[in-house]
Amino acid sequence: MNKIKQKGIGFFPALALVMGTVIGSGVFFKISNTTEVTGTQGMTLFVWLLGGLITICAGLTVAELAAAIPRNGGLTTYIDYTYGKFFGFLAGWAQSFIYFPAMLAAQAIIFAQQIDNLFGVGDVWLKPIAVFAIISILLINCLGSKAGGILQSITLVVKLLPIVAIVIFGLMQKGNVEVSLIPSTGDTGINFFVALGAGLLATMFAYDGWIHVGNIAGEMKNPKRDLPLAITLGLGLVTVIYLLVNLTFLYTQPIEDLKGNMNAATETAKILFGQSGGKLITIGIMVSVYGALNGYMMTGMRVPEAMAKQGLLPFSQLFTRITSTGAPWVSGVVQLFIAIIMVALGAFDSITNMLVFVIWAFYCMAFYALFVLRKREKELVRPYKVPLYPIIPLIAILAGIFVMANTLFTQFGLALTGIMITLLGIPIYLYQTKNQQS
Repeated sequence: MNKIKQKGIGFFPALALVMGTVIGSGVFFKISNTTEVTGTQGMTLFVWLLGGLITICAGLTVAELAAAIPRNGGLTTYIDYTYGKFFGFLAGWAQSFIYFPAMLAAQAIIFAQQIDNLFGVGDVWLKPIAVFAIISILLINCLGSKAGGILQSITLVVKLLPIVAIVIFGLMQKGNVEVSLIPSTGDTGINFFVALGAGLLATMFAYDGWIHVGNIAGEMKNPKRDLPLAITLGLGLVTVIYLLVNLTFLYTQPIEDLKGNMNAATETAKILFGQSGGKLITIGIMVSVYGALNGYMMTGMRVPEAMAKQGLLPFSQLFTRITSTGAPWVSGVVQLFIAIIMVALGAFDSITNMLVFVIWAFYCMAFYALFVLRKREKELVRPYKVPLYPIIPLIAILAGIFVMANTLFTQFGLALTGIMITLLGIPIYLYQTKNQQS
């Protein structure tokens, strides 16, 4: 039977962690993609609402696993515990060499675009600036987790300022744009289910981060009471914030001006606050994105290190090398180089859609693990159980399958790339396990 760690995290710290983990750059920049693939205002807001509801179901489902298996490792640990080391390795491989590098690349691209918005450096400098941003974050994190943690705390506060300002001033203005709340594609010629799937794929990037919420279960005073409440209220508030921000964008600018426009947040800020005020908001957005970049570097560089300690990666001795402050710098450098390749090859939406497709395959495995363990290990200590079982886990599973299936049909090349990179881990796993046995 599992011993559950009882420490000092109460409800409000848990709520703050939920919201702080999820809110990142997607809230500012996915309006470009969602309006483009859905075609209408109503459908855009609908996919943001539906994405939030799905995320709440996903968070509540994984929280049961986190409370029952209170160990470090998160997603990889749940899959390893349920399905064995092979699938646990693939989950760790996908996170180490697709998910986290792709997150770094995506955030860095957005950061570079904000520099361009402020100083007009030109497109030729976007990729070098993006690369420099990732390098600078790696150097900061090589100073140790304390340095990264200080930066994360500062940016957590700053990231809320542009959101609050845009929503309050945006909804107070007398808008000239008609906003429809009907979730249809109208006369755009876009198929409803294609728009729904592509829109959800886009919003899932903005909601991503919820998987880390369950990691605090073993350190909560009362996980049975506080964990589901923190997840439901926290992700519910995030959903409301995202809806209000996107409603402000749609209320401020015609939808045709938002489609495919990665500068929609900056242009909205300029409309609301003028040229100077818009620049201040852009700086706030830029700091928020830099903080998100820092968060993914802090957590990402430690995943291959953990795998290497188990002897699961080639050159494991290298991946476990740390600085004098305890930072796994080789793991960080490897993820840096993969992220640089992604910056050079792909745009923001292509990168984020691929990482969402890949990671949701493993999320669905984690959701199904709930059913496996309920049947296989009835005596497992579960300080918290998902409410409305099996409805909420089934919603999470079906939503994940729908998003992945839609991606396969509508963006086959992107999905195939993610699958192939994931499957590259199989020969490495077989080689490493064979070496360990010999």
